Amino acid sequence: MRLALISEHASPLARVGSVDAGGQNVYVREVASNLAAAGQSVDVFTRRDSETADEIVEVAPGYRVVHVPAGPPRPIPKEELAEFMPDMSEWMCRFMEGNPYDLAHANFFMSGLVARDLKRSAGLPYVVTFHALGAVRRLHQGDSDRFPAERTRWEQMVIDDASAVVAECPQDEADLMRFYEVPRSRIVTVPCGVDTDVFRPMGRALARARRGWGNDEWIVLHVGRMVPRKGVGTVIDAVAELHRRGMSDAYLVVVGGASQDPDEDPYVRRLMHRADELGISENVRFAGRVDHHLLPQYYGAADVFVTTPWYEPFGITPLEAMACGLPVIGSNVGGIKYTVRDGETGFLVPPSDAAAVADRLGELHDLPWLASALSENARRRAEDLFTWSQVTGSLIELYERVLGGETRDEPARSPIFGRAVEELSEVLARAGDLDRALVTATQMIVSCLQHGGKVMLAGNGGSAAQAQHLAAELMGRFLLEGRPALPVVSLTTDTAVLTAWANDVGFEDVFSRQLEGLAQSGDVFVGLSTSGDSENLVRAFATCRGRGVTTLALLGGDGGRMADMADAAVIVPSRNTQRIQEVHVLLVHILSALVESAVSIDRDSGTTRRPAAVPREAHQ
Repeated sequence: MRLALISEHASPLARVGSVDAGGQNVYVREVASNLAAAGQSVDVFTRRDSETADEIVEVAPGYRVVHVPAGPPRPIPKEELAEFMPDMSEWMCRFMEGNPYDLAHANFFMSGLVARDLKRSAGLPYVVTFHALGAVRRLHQGDSDRFPAERTRWEQMVIDDASAVVAECPQDEADLMRFYEVPRSRIVTVPCGVDTDVFRPMGRALARARRGWGNDEWIVLHVGRMVPRKGVGTVIDAVAELHRRGMSDAYLVVVGGASQDPDEDPYVRRLMHRADELGISENVRFAGRVDHHLLPQYYGAADVFVTTPWYEPFGITPLEAMACGLPVIGSNVGGIKYTVRDGETGFLVPPSDAAAVADRLGELHDLPWLASALSENARRRAEDLFTWSQVTGSLIELYERVLGGETRDEPARSPIFGRAVEELSEVLARAGDLDRALVTATQMIVSCLQHGGKVMLAGNGGSAAQAQHLAAELMGRFLLEGRPALPVVSLTTDTAVLTAWANDVGFEDVFSRQLEGLAQSGDVFVGLSTSGDSENLVRAFATCRGRGVTTLALLGGDGGRMADMADAAVIVPSRNTQRIQEVHVLLVHILSALVESAVSIDRDSGTTRRPAAVPREAHQ
């Protein structure tokens, strides 16, 4: 395909970090680069904002940036660019007369206006990604929003003529339907991404040495544009609260600004003054604008990443932090509540709530094991769901659908659905050896039941639900009617015990405490965990040792610590939490069927008899 990406103010060649250069610039740059790498021909059209800019810049094979003369060749705030869009449309129309394109992808509403003009003058179909919606911006910024009042009307015009609208997250999709009445069938959700080859874990000591930071400092990092809605003041207030609580080793590093010299940025100077008023100026460092290739060093040297905007259409910096293995504390808004899994990869907090941020920072400061677990989960989630190659693959699928003639009234295929099915299929294809492990697990459970023992199960979150699921199937029935109930107990269901012990003693022992009271020699304990490193399950397995309790683990990834502690382990070969949980559902059903097939029924006495062996059919 020959593709025209339009991004009127966000050039892929701009230095990211200034007021009008942020996530959209990264998005356009990475999408264009990855589309070209995938064999597409891509031109990015952006407004010429410098007299020295060449008209066409060859960035890579198949990828060019075209500078369009529209308005004076100097930087102009994006809020003041709308009047130059007719000039941009006219110039691009002439340029395309000898350079036909198959499809345009507009980024931002003003680029959408240009794409709409090109469709009407040249018949060029287009899709649009807004990156931010005027109705949502006005809702949060009120009179401080300096875009023209006509913005929402223009956005509606762009939507009406588009072949499809790209939402970046579920909240973006919901806002399009709520404020612009866009039918769900016309929306395709494709998230932003992160370059996991650039943003990846690195040695903290090495990163700190390169930045000149002390190894005894606990570093909170913020990266983003220095504008009020990003909520940097909330992070400063939170770090001040940590110091009031006695955490004198807490430091904040703020990256971003209009200049590499923080003193030249008026808003940064206001933030400096705020830190000084709070008495923590020695513990807050403003790095100014940082070259993009240096950002991994900042992420690698930090202990936690915090971003607390009032609202955020998507937010790429949390993904960069996650890919580098940092737990993320973020506002429960927009794209952040999609990328950050609360309690799994970091924490979500209300916007503008410095006390809530300080509480979560305090937990990570005082519980290094928790920070380590969130860090690993964050890295896995970024790698599994948000790479630019995945994003580009979804966009190519959308472009092909539009060019293939699907009408906008047809239900749109979801790239997320297709990608999830593909990922699950790949995991199942690698899971061919699990049948042997399941037969071993079945033999353990059947032997326990036929000797008068009981089965106890536990897990956290989704794994807790699966523990209860398996207990229900075995206690009740799965397929075989008329069999008696089996003695199976889920340790996740007694809320009084769980909350009392967690509140009075600690959540790490909620399962081991129950095992101390319930487990007897000959019993089986089954622990379910996607990581294999959940502390309360690790302690539960340790409790089973020396008590004659056989242990079975349903795990994911490399199995974590629990793989070595269990008498038998069934490990799903994936690091994607969602895919592991989905396969665990399948394993629960298979294990239920295997146990039933291995337990014979004496219908007259209503008792079970131990079979000679697990039947051959169980292996098939």
